[in-house]
Amino acid sequence: MKKKINIYVIFMIAAFFMGTMFPFAYSGVDTGLDQLKILVDVMGKIQDNFVEEKDAKDLVVGALYGMASQLDEFSEYISVEDMKAMREETKGEFGGVGMRLNSSKQGELIVVTPLPESPAYKAGVEPKDKVIKIDGRPVSEMKSDEAVAALRGEVGTKVKVELERKDEKTGKTSIKKVTLKRTKIIPEVVFSKMLEGDIGYIYVTDFSGHTVEGFEKAMQTLQDKGMKALIVDLRFNPGGLLDSAVNMSKLFIGDNKLIVYTKGRKEEFFKEYKSNPKAKYADIPMALLVNEGSASGSEIVAGALQDHKRAVLIGSRTFGKGSVQQVISLPDTSGLRITVAKYYTPLGRMIHKNFKAKNADETGGIVPDIVVPFEPAKARAATFYTTNLIYSPSKKTAEPEQAKAADPVLERAVELLKAREVLGNLNVKEDAKAK
Repeated sequence: MKKKINIYVIFMIAAFFMGTMFPFAYSGVDTGLDQLKILVDVMGKIQDNFVEEKDAKDLVVGALYGMASQLDEFSEYISVEDMKAMREETKGEFGGVGMRLNSSKQGELIVVTPLPESPAYKAGVEPKDKVIKIDGRPVSEMKSDEAVAALRGEVGTKVKVELERKDEKTGKTSIKKVTLKRTKIIPEVVFSKMLEGDIGYIYVTDFSGHTVEGFEKAMQTLQDKGMKALIVDLRFNPGGLLDSAVNMSKLFIGDNKLIVYTKGRKEEFFKEYKSNPKAKYADIPMALLVNEGSASGSEIVAGALQDHKRAVLIGSRTFGKGSVQQVISLPDTSGLRITVAKYYTPLGRMIHKNFKAKNADETGGIVPDIVVPFEPAKARAATFYTTNLIYSPSKKTAEPEQAKAADPVLERAVELLKAREVLGNLNVKEDAKAK
């Protein structure tokens, strides 16, 4: 039996190396086969001696997770299920019921908000509802990602959801059972409103396949309302698709200028991304808000706009996630995400932070032109209020508890853009007097 297991294991691991790692690393590993033999021997010992019987395939998968995790913070082995979910997320649409959820701890899945006009919204699901069962299975018995996956599925199929709701006045709880028909969900990633002084405000939550489309619609709406200046908020935006971030930068930067470039160990990973000859919004006065939660695509946009002096950056140093991961599909439809290059701003600043350095918080990332310290928890509450991210069918909880929370970063941006207009008018008057 052990011999069969060893042959199976050797085949799987060798196939993994030869089929996926060879183009990147295998040529540099002189003793690869010797190390594989040690790995096989260890797995054999586990099979023979561990207190519980372990499946060889599970052990191989565990080894793959461990191998990838040793590379850096962002390389990883991706399971079949996670690969499927990742494809749905990056497309920016999927079959689901339309609930933005938060897993506060094991066994609790809380509704942050139903998405407007989604199946959940139409069924009367409210913010703060607790999802306790999905198709009869208690959420307490599932991992959070497993529960979320259970709510998703093929468009047109149905899922039964049991919710627990607490009355804020009496403290009593009630159970609400709904059957939701899954539909194609395109999550909102762009939120806009007009602020005082004809200043447009656009908050972008991530860079998905629909981000630029939504951004341009928001810009048109604000322009129709007479927008004279713009604030783009990328706080807590973790990134997403590279093309989406580059295309957003192109809206503000023209003249075929460099937006970002990548550089890796191999020449094939040196790539430059440039703007178009003309930018759609080349002249509008602009401020960009960033913080510790702004990463990857957000940092590409921030670095490009700052280097080309197209916008003033306000907030705090960004996260520093400036590495390029390539996702390699494996024969069983699982995958490997591996770092192959790093991002650099047009002026050659490396975005990626040295996470292992003692002063890691002082390396990498994008440092704003105007630093305004703001505690992340308070910043998130303020952002929720400004963008009205919470939706309630009954309108009882349409605004978060931290309504009207102060936002010194946003306030500074508004003051700056107002001052710019005033100073511009003063210059015009002085020129008139001189003539």
